[in-house]
Amino acid sequence: MNKSLKEVEEDIIEEFAEFDEWLDKYEYIIDLGKSLASYPEDKKTDDYLIKGCQSRVWLDAKMENGVLVFNADSDAIITKGIISLLIRIYSGRTPEEILSSDFSVVEKIGLKENLSPTRANGLVSMIQTMKKLASENC
Repeated sequence: MNKSLKEVEEDIIEEFAEFDEWLDKYEYIIDLGKSLASYPEDKKTDDYLIKGCQSRVWLDAKMENGVLVFNADSDAIITKGIISLLIRIYSGRTPEEILSSDFSVVEKIGLKENLSPTRANGLVSMIQTMKKLASENC
């Protein structure tokens, strides 16, 4: 059985708690990005580009059996790791689950305050885009 949204968030909070230093957490985020599924080159267009990110981030979503499945890529390694983390949490969820989430996991792991202001803005843009895609598929 798949884990609930809450269980996945708790897993991530525990994983980040294992690291004492933010440098180690960044390394972990970069490793997450390396595990991201390949993204089709033909979808690396402005239609899929998340606005408001300093790096280029492409995000695609499709409905499969009542859940949204996200796929993404970025031209920056940390950003790719961040979108990978969000996909791990929210891909395979119903639009309603995504829209009812408060996305507080990013605060609980300390991600937002440990990013540069431009990356933090990009994180907010990624979350807003995921919510927008979820609302379009309700």
